[in-house]
Amino acid sequence: MPQWPSLQLPAAAAAAAAARRATPFALCRSSSSSVSASASNQDLVACSWQKEDEAEAQSLVVVGGGAAGVYASIRAKSLAPHLNVLVFDKGRFLSKVKISGGGRCNVTNGHHLEPLGMARNYPRGHKELRGSFFKNHGPQDTMRWFSDHGVELKTEDDGRVFPVTDNSASIVDCLLNEARRLGVSLQAGKAVTGASVTENGKFVVKVEKRTVDFVDHVNAKYVLVATGSSQQGYSIAAQFGHSIIAPVPSLFTFKITDKRLADLSGVTFPIVKAKLKLDGIKRSAPELTQIGPMLVTHWGLSGPVVLRLSAWGARELHQYNYQAKLTVDFIPDIHIEDVKRILFLHKDHHASLDGDMHWASIPNNNLNTVALRLKQWMFEVVAKGQFKDEFVTAGGVPLSEISLSTMESKKQPNLFFAGEVLNVDGVTGGFNFQNAWTGGYIAGTSIGTLASSNMRQQQPYLQLDGS
Repeated sequence: MPQWPSLQLPAAAAAAAAARRATPFALCRSSSSSVSASASNQDLVACSWQKEDEAEAQSLVVVGGGAAGVYASIRAKSLAPHLNVLVFDKGRFLSKVKISGGGRCNVTNGHHLEPLGMARNYPRGHKELRGSFFKNHGPQDTMRWFSDHGVELKTEDDGRVFPVTDNSASIVDCLLNEARRLGVSLQAGKAVTGASVTENGKFVVKVEKRTVDFVDHVNAKYVLVATGSSQQGYSIAAQFGHSIIAPVPSLFTFKITDKRLADLSGVTFPIVKAKLKLDGIKRSAPELTQIGPMLVTHWGLSGPVVLRLSAWGARELHQYNYQAKLTVDFIPDIHIEDVKRILFLHKDHHASLDGDMHWASIPNNNLNTVALRLKQWMFEVVAKGQFKDEFVTAGGVPLSEISLSTMESKKQPNLFFAGEVLNVDGVTGGFNFQNAWTGGYIAGTSIGTLASSNMRQQQPYLQLDGS
């Protein structure tokens, strides 16, 4: 059957028409072919549309089924049980949570419980997050929430917090089961490809399923964008007037083509002091010097100390095409003069150095060179390491464009953001997930509180005559 030609409507009319076509929260539709419909039928139609409007007025669409989105949906639904909550994800829910921490899920960090200390671990956000952000919901609150919901956690020596099962499924299952128990609608494999606002301030969200020819429009009072570093979230934010700080990779390893490292592949140094220097950057930022474990890989260097440097230097490294110099102190707790003294003192007690020369016969000048090498070994960084599915980005919606006390947009009422879609990223150690939990909690609290308040205001007008 031939299709009717599409009718081109003005933007406002098109948005209103799409709102009327929206299905998930439409309770009923009614039409009459007779002009002389009875009064009772008219009342029924009016009541039907009133119920539909009521449903649309109490609805939340969450774009993105990651840590921030699911956590926020649980919080909002727990505060406002009447709230219709739909979470859309173009892939699988909590996929990043599942693979994080080598499949163990580094839930948060247990060594930085004070808000100010916590904020210092965010290269983008360390100034803005020093206020009430982590006071509203910090690491202790996160750990308590999972414990209260049946997930036992443990804190390792370096502060990283994991489920005692060492299996991310414990976290994933807990979140999804709680969301389903509360009545949150989880819809995987559906992408939100656009959103608009009608004249009465309601959102019309366009949803597509790419595997089949499927397009739908969803009406909602509130929208939360929690899409991580996906372009999907940036596009929605831009549609409502937000600017986007161009995203660049963060938390990556360093590619170093140095033959001296070849035989050390797989070796971990428990503590080193590493300093990153870029030719075009004159300043010596304290954050570009880090202390911690370092791992030698077959392509270069990795480990917590390198990942932290990559986070703090993410933008500069991107600007200079990941070309930099890295100075490593392999024995940071020992002064160079003490290193020399130790080498001289034990010179006679060591076996041959390379099979041809005995340690005892090495000239003192050479020992000085060895000491200097141990304290100031210079490496040339030629590129960033291989891509990983769980990488983090620096960039997104500027924090200046949202209210951190509510996570609401300053440009569009009832539009909220949480997680990595914002220009916030943390160093390795559970800090990026804590940003997701905190932002999701605050956004969910704001939406749930607003929905409950609106419901109380509407209740006197929702009583039918004669009831």
